[in-house]
Amino acid sequence: MLQNWLKPLPTALTKTLETLPDSALGKHLLLHREQLPDLKKVRVAIIGLDEKNAQPIREQLYRMAWHFPKAAVADLGNLRKAEPGLLLPVVFELLAGKVLPLLIGGADELARAQFLAYQETKALANLAVVQETLSLTDPKGYASLLEPRHALLFHFALIGYQIHQTPAAILDFLTKNNFDQVRLGRSRAALEETEPVLRDADALAFHLSALKRSEAPGVVRPSPAGYVTEEACQICRYAGWSDKLTSFGIYGYQREADQGDQTAQVAAQMMWYFLEGFFSRKNDYPASTTGLTEYIVHLPQLSHHLTFWKSTKSGRWWMQVPVANKRKHDRHRLVPCSYQDYQAACREELPERLLAALQRFG
Repeated sequence: MLQNWLKPLPTALTKTLETLPDSALGKHLLLHREQLPDLKKVRVAIIGLDEKNAQPIREQLYRMAWHFPKAAVADLGNLRKAEPGLLLPVVFELLAGKVLPLLIGGADELARAQFLAYQETKALANLAVVQETLSLTDPKGYASLLEPRHALLFHFALIGYQIHQTPAAILDFLTKNNFDQVRLGRSRAALEETEPVLRDADALAFHLSALKRSEAPGVVRPSPAGYVTEEACQICRYAGWSDKLTSFGIYGYQREADQGDQTAQVAAQMMWYFLEGFFSRKNDYPASTTGLTEYIVHLPQLSHHLTFWKSTKSGRWWMQVPVANKRKHDRHRLVPCSYQDYQAACREELPERLLAALQRFG
């Protein structure tokens, strides 16, 4: 059915592959030329959401080095039209086939459609967004997911927001709903503390406007503040490393505003590091506590002990929410955290993010 919504890669693009060395990533992708490739062994599928804006990013990605398993990544071409109605069935079909969609080059409004594709899975899902600010008035953005909260949405996280661009009412709304909010300065000061927030997401939307203008000028409203390329790539690697994450999109690229394809190069690097993280997964997402080491902390301010779990494979940590929960909440009950969170609990200081997680189940 994918052929109904996707068109093949342009001939001019596939011809450029002939000039690339055998070590180039583009030489090893399964490509949608006249027909869709066999997806039997494919684990990640690249989809261009807007052909004009996706092509420069692809051209940069294809030149990079191939370090990944054979036949594991496919480029399935572009949406026939850059419309949410076409993206929804594409993402859902890939999710159903256990293939992770890697979406590139789309307008910000398509990020909402990326998440809505999960409604056919009949399971609550978490959405994380990397963006410099958030609007609750734009009907094409996240407003319709957050207020009122969409029945599918269990949790939401806003990462890298710039407080001078974000109204206090937005932050109050996120706090009231126990949503995660990670300020840009806090994230840059300790990027590793952003990893647990990313690890809790099913879908991640990364808006290129979250980067500095000097790093990524090719967006609608570039800002002098934001992440640098190395930080954006590390965030993408963290996201790829998460066993829970099943879709990833890079949004907001504007070809006509790009200078020397600089932003396209940045987006391609972000994709590459996401792939590196993805193929480094440890498969330790705790569907059960097998392979996890248990640590119990007594907190006087709570009426019970608090249980932390550490993976013997990756060294990552989770906190168990100690409340009775409905079956539909099972996969969200172990909340990703860090060793620093565990240490804080040992000092009888439960971090605000984990207090909010407890309240989400209240």
